[in-house]
Amino acid sequence: MARTERATLPRPPPAPQRMTGPGPDPAPLRKIIHVDMDAFYASVEQRDDPALRGRPVAVGGSAARGVVAAASYEARAYGVRSAMPSVTAKRRCPDLVFVRPRFEVYRAVSNQIRAIFAEFTDLIEPLSLDEAYLDVTANKPGIAAATTVAQMIRARIRDETGLTASAGVSYNKFLAKLASDLNKPDGQAVITPARGPGFVQALPVARFHGIGPATAAKMERLGIRTGADLAARDLAFLTLNFGKAGRWYHGIARGIDHRPVQPDRPRKSLGTEDTFDTDITDPALAQRELAVLAAKVWAQAAARGLKGRTLTVKVKFADFRIITRRRTLPAPFTDAAGFSACAASLLDTVFPVPLGIRLLGVTLSGFVAEDDLSEDRQLTLW
Repeated sequence: MARTERATLPRPPPAPQRMTGPGPDPAPLRKIIHVDMDAFYASVEQRDDPALRGRPVAVGGSAARGVVAAASYEARAYGVRSAMPSVTAKRRCPDLVFVRPRFEVYRAVSNQIRAIFAEFTDLIEPLSLDEAYLDVTANKPGIAAATTVAQMIRARIRDETGLTASAGVSYNKFLAKLASDLNKPDGQAVITPARGPGFVQALPVARFHGIGPATAAKMERLGIRTGADLAARDLAFLTLNFGKAGRWYHGIARGIDHRPVQPDRPRKSLGTEDTFDTDITDPALAQRELAVLAAKVWAQAAARGLKGRTLTVKVKFADFRIITRRRTLPAPFTDAAGFSACAASLLDTVFPVPLGIRLLGVTLSGFVAEDDLSEDRQLTLW
């Protein structure tokens, strides 16, 4: 049964208006929806295999090795999360069922969902297979309330795919994404312009999208624990301590985000990185951390159907010096094991390290279009 919606439908929003805040050209008020599928990969597996329903499910990895790509809500109740080593996940949940990912199925379902979005707006910005921003300020059905549009989209997704989605509705992307987490699973919430600044200031900064554990820890050391603490710091202070990101933090602490929804554009690279609370000097530990990042990037690329030839490993040392190691193959990487092994070999060239490692990153690029691969060659590459 769908969760009861806690957010009441608002009166029709006011006409778009200019907002003050950082940035040379503040944007008019928009109606933004962030749609996020609930435990997408795991939910697809539970939908297609009745024996998995109600059980803790992890997609990806195995009980002995690998990394969890996605976890069902039953598994999350035990603390199992995506990007977690499989052995850790199994230790937390002994009854965990591991399922091999079927990215071709996830892509097909994602395309179904994208087609539903397109019936309401052309301004769709996918973030992954299971989430997207939609600008419905001027939507195709001409519906005044964005919350009504979100309800209709979620109902269509349920009817056509048998899956549930959660949605956040607000006047900018940052707040819409925060709102989509409020009533998960199978719910939605709205953050109105009147509520926006106060809502942000009441939240712990660790819950802000884009503020990771390392940045949250740094803010904690500076006495910044909530959005209100962040809003109390001026732009000069934030720029001094966080560089270019300071302006972004200054804006979102006040509920301001002028970024437009940008329709799908060809992706040139795909990567992830992690900043560590304690600098790493042990090669074995560094390799374990890198393996988690490589597995995450590979899963994201596979989910999008992306095939790349260039792998880049980024290393930031304790003194903030950055080096990269890169390898380009004649043909795209073919499997997760080979991709991870290549990343490991690149990191090997860095040791022994002159200083502790503060950050590691993995990026895949040099994508090859399907049209550039002959049918025979595809069979050997993928």
